[in-house]
Formats: sequence, C-alpha cells, structure tokens
Amino acid sequence: MTQSFQWFALLTRSNFEQIVFDQVTRKKITAFLPKTRKISRRRDRKHIIEVPLFPGYLFVRSSSASAHQLSILKTLGAVRMLGSTHGPTPIPDTQILSLKIMTSAGTDLVTGSCISLKKGDPVMVLEGPMAGLKGEFFQHRGKGRVIIKIPLLGRYAGVEMDGDNVEKIPALLS
Repeated sequence: MTQSFQWFALLTRSNFEQIVFDQVTRKKITAFLPKTRKISRRRDRKHIIEVPLFPGYLFVRSSSASAHQLSILKTLGAVRMLGSTHGPTPIPDTQILSLKIMTSAGTDLVTGSCISLKKGDPVMVLEGPMAGLKGEFFQHRGKGRVIIKIPLLGRYAGVEMDGDNVEKIPALLS
C-alpha cells in the first residue's frame, strides 16, 4: 500500500522556524519555510534581513500515518500540526505552489497587522520619536505607510509613518 503525502502547517516555538526546518530536512522530510525580507532597525543602523513570512509556522510534507507525523513532532521546537479534533488538516498543493512562486519572485511580500487595520482601530506607535503614543488608525497611504490620529490638547493631529511602527491595541487595553 502506497502512502500519499500531503502538506501540513507545523506550529513551532517562537523564533524556532529555521531550527525546526533544518532538523526536519535532516530527517529527509520535505519542508518549506517561506521567507521575506524586512528592514531591521537598530539604534545606529538599518539593514535588510530575511524573516519567516508566517512567524511561528513552516510547512512539512507528510503522510497521514501517525508514525511519520510523530517523527516530525519529536523535532526540537516543533509544537503541533494545525488541524482539528479529527487530526491535522492538509493544505492543498496548489496553495504551497503559489507560495513558492511568490517567494521566489524576489519581490517583498507583506503580511501582518498593518494590512488588517480599519479606520478607527486603536493603535500604539512602537518605534521612533513618538514611541508609546496611542492613537487611532486613519488610513493606508501605500508602500507600507499609514496615517494615524493622535489626540493632542482636545484635538487630533494626523501623523504619517511606516506601518511597521504601528500595532493594533486589543480593545481591552485601549
């Protein structure tokens, strides 16, 4: 009986994506860790680094046999395969192929909280001279730029900034 192999999403410990990927591939298991480039900001410099497109996840090709999946889950840093109470949920080959094409195109891919912001969402500035200020998301300006409204002296001031420097605040904390 031949086993069919399918793609599954594997949840990893925080910042363990590359370690898990390396160990799984050493076990001769096909894996895929899509990455994108990001500007890393340090106090004195900026440089471009590669980071996982989906932090905390990578994709593995596995059979539905428990022994094969257990081999993957015994990898240092692996947490669990995504799925339901019925077991891991396979990801269609076409979606993985699309991801491979997008990541190999050499263009910068964008994911994250900035995309899902809606007008009026409470946000906080993470970096820069206004770090720590709370405000309201106002609009997207394109190329990763956003405008947020910051309350000042009973009025609002609109500030345009890099979307990476803004994070949505959960409603309970705002």
